[in-house]
Order: sequence, then C-alpha cells, then structure tokens
Amino acid sequence: MAATPVWSVDPRTGKQREQVAVEATSGEVDEAVRAAHAARGALADRTARARFLRAAAALLDEAAAHVIEAADAETALGPGRLTGELARTTGQLRAFADAVDEGSYLDIRIDRPDAGAVPPRPELRRYKVPLGVVAVYAASNFPLAFSVPGGDTASALAAGCPVVVKAHPDHPATSELCASLLRRAAASAGLPPEVVSVVHGFDAGLELIRHPLVTAAGFTGSIRGGRALFDAAAARPVPIPFHGELGSLNPVVVTPAAAAERAEEIAAGLAGSVTLGLGQFCVKPGLVLVPEGADGDRLTAALTKALGETEPGVLLDHRMRENFVSGVRERAALPGVEAPVTPGSGGEHTVGAGYLTVPAGSLLEGGAYEVLLEECFGPVTVVVRYGDQGEAESVLGLLPGNLSATLQLSAAEAGGGPGPAAELIAHVTALAGRILVNGWPTGVAVAPAQHHGGPYPAATSHSTSVGGTAIERWLRPVVYQSVPDPLLPQELREANPLGLPRRVTPAAPGAETRPA
Repeated sequence: MAATPVWSVDPRTGKQREQVAVEATSGEVDEAVRAAHAARGALADRTARARFLRAAAALLDEAAAHVIEAADAETALGPGRLTGELARTTGQLRAFADAVDEGSYLDIRIDRPDAGAVPPRPELRRYKVPLGVVAVYAASNFPLAFSVPGGDTASALAAGCPVVVKAHPDHPATSELCASLLRRAAASAGLPPEVVSVVHGFDAGLELIRHPLVTAAGFTGSIRGGRALFDAAAARPVPIPFHGELGSLNPVVVTPAAAAERAEEIAAGLAGSVTLGLGQFCVKPGLVLVPEGADGDRLTAALTKALGETEPGVLLDHRMRENFVSGVRERAALPGVEAPVTPGSGGEHTVGAGYLTVPAGSLLEGGAYEVLLEECFGPVTVVVRYGDQGEAESVLGLLPGNLSATLQLSAAEAGGGPGPAAELIAHVTALAGRILVNGWPTGVAVAPAQHHGGPYPAATSHSTSVGGTAIERWLRPVVYQSVPDPLLPQELREANPLGLPRRVTPAAPGAETRPA
C-alpha cells in the first residue's frame, strides 16, 4: 500500500502548500515508541533535563522568524498572535527547567518511626517517579503552546518522561520544524534525540494510544475526538491515565447591578473576548446571561455595534469553517432565537463574527434548544436574557463542566460579604476550574497557581494542562519503608545529597533515628 502523504495547507486559500511527511504506519509508531522507551533512562539526569529544556527554548527563540512564518502560513493566526504564543511556549520550557532544578515537584515526604503510635509507624520515605513514555496529541488552535513544543511536552519532559507527539494535521510543517529544534536541543544537552518524536496520521494516533509502552496521554481538542481516545485508553489491557481537555462554554453572568453600572464597558470586553483569535480559544465565552430590561438592552446594543464593526477572518481550516457556518445556521433557525449580528460566512474563505439571543425560558424547555448549550468553535456567542437570579441559576444548572466561569459584578457586589454575588460564586464553583470576577477568560496566565481544566467534558481528569502543577500528570508516588539508607534513591537519603526540599515528620521522643 502506498504511503499517505501529509500536506501543509494554506487556510487563506484552501490550497496545498507542500508535502511535509507521510502518515506513520503501525510499524513506524511502534519504532518511535520503543526508541522513546529506550531513551527514558537518560532523562533520569535532572541536570541534563533542565539543560535540555532551556536549550529548546533558546533554539526556538533563535528560529523565531522561521517558526512564526511557518505557523502563520498553516494557521492564518497572524504574526502578532504567534509572536506572543512563541514567547509563552519558550517561557513554559524555562519555567519547567526551573521546576526541575528546584525539585519540590518530587513531593518528598519523610515520616520518622514512632513505635508508640497506634498502629506503630515505621520509617517511611516517599517521592514521585516518572511514568514512562507519554503520548501528546497536539491542538489545532495553538500550533506552538499546545503542540510539539507546548505545555504537555514540556511538563512531561520535565517529569522525566520521553514524548511521542501525534502532530495536528492543520500544521504539520510547523510540527516538523519544532520537533527538529527540540531534537537538536536534546543532543546539545547530551540526551538521545529520541526523547522527542513526531508521528502523523489519524490511524497513527490510535496506534499510539494503544501501544503497550505508552504510559499516559495528554490531549487538547474536540469532545468527540478526545472521548474516542479516552475510551481507547481505558479499554487497553492495562488502562492508562488520559488527561484530555475537550470542550467548554465558559459561561458569563452579568448581574443587573453590573449592567446598570457599566453596560457599554462589559459589551466591549465581551466583544473582544469572543473575537480574540477569531473565537478559536477553548476559553471563549460561549454563553452569556444578561438581565432583561433597559440596562440589558444597553449592553446588547453596544455588543451589536462592536461585533458589527469586526472584520471577517480566516479560521484554522476549511472543515472548521464549514462546521461553524452550519452550526450557526442550525442554532439561528430555532424559534425565538434572533441574530442581531448574524455570524457565519464572510466570504469564500472567511467568517464573520456575531451573536445570537434567546430567552432563558426557551433554554429551560430543553429539546432542540439543547444545541445552544454546545460549544460552537468560532466567533459567536449566545446571549441568554434572564428575568431574575433564580432563572439565571436554573440556566447554569443545565450546563456540564467548564474550563472557566465569569461573573460581571457591580462595585458594591464585588465588595464581598454574604448575598446574591456570593451565592453566584458558590454556584459557578461547581461548574468550572477557573472562576473570574470582572475579567474575561481568554488569556490563560502560565503561572504556578494556574488551573486549566474543570469537570467533564472540560477535562477528563482533575489535573491542569497549564501552570506548574501540570507536571504532576506524568508522575506517580513510591514509598520506601524501612529501607537501609545506602539502598535508597539519592533523593531520599538521610544526608539529602541533592539538596532537595522535603517535608519531615519528626520521630517520637526517644526513638532511634538515622544520623543526620
């Protein structure tokens, strides 16, 4: 059978640019995974790992012009957006290098013995070890930060896990370029280049998740694709963790007091958030609850003006464009749904931004209106007009899990204390992994305290794909009980030769302990 070519396509024209690779056969996937598995021992050297991550960041920065040009040609995201994304990507790599050096991610805990405890406590020494080969499934909308050199790859490598990336078909040339830079960085750090590899093709993605040497997977994409891989991971003879980010509506609630205080300001912020990246962010606000009445009318009038002045743009590929246009058409055809600014086709290759409105009562009827509670990828949001907070909370009660939930409050409501605003905070906390007040969810800071996940289907696990704790996905704890000091891993030895942070429970008074 002839190999299936992998083409780079220009989304601005729909035309093929160049053949980049061929889809990997099952044998080639097996070869990549086995090579990664064989290289895992080299990654045990924390100093080499940190050196590798910093070298990768440096090479990406040096090749910035080439990387951004390649990514823009395949995604139409624009040099400005991609320059920021590259900075985020290299920042992640350096942040995880710092985490490897610092060592607290190992979560070292030592319990001294206590014979008088009930039951008696032996000496216990615990830390975390890498799982093994990690499969990473690249996202369409972030060709750098959630792709070959992105957060899943960086955190897995930081944990000591080699990575095999299933490249996204929307940016194969960018994927190959970034993979070559990462492999050069590995070699410069004295590591085997096979600690990072890339495969292409739908079937290769399935072969990867089923491979017996793959120990975990990270995914960012659609509910349908992510759920299929999640089910495959669970159906293996030895199931593995599947950390998927699948889909999110990211609801926004505007209180009557907030609308009265700053309707036009909220509308401007909402329009910017909905159209940022042409609505192709996983945290785009897709459902906005706005109060009925004059102040709500002021807000929607300002939103109509702002979105009406937005220029059409190019989505990541023509399939997404077709799904967006048909999805908007289906939603707009429902009785009672209006389109003050009609989203949809903006030309042969472009789409226009807009929004739909619907009364809260219609959503609460269910049936055909349930499609309004599904993510529509692109520059559109659904404005739901509600009568009182009880009706707003009833609409929120229809939603599945989300990555984010936002409250737009008045200055007085944001002042704190018990009341309706506190009740709303409690209500949306059950729905999402990140709660915002008087901000917008687009733009996820890469920081130690960040959490990018949420209840299903926002994510398939309770972990984060952004921030310092993303490394925890690729580690497992091991405890050593009463093991002689010379036989312990260096990380757990009494003298702490590596100088790592550790949490120690003192021994009982009079108990024998090892000399410091």
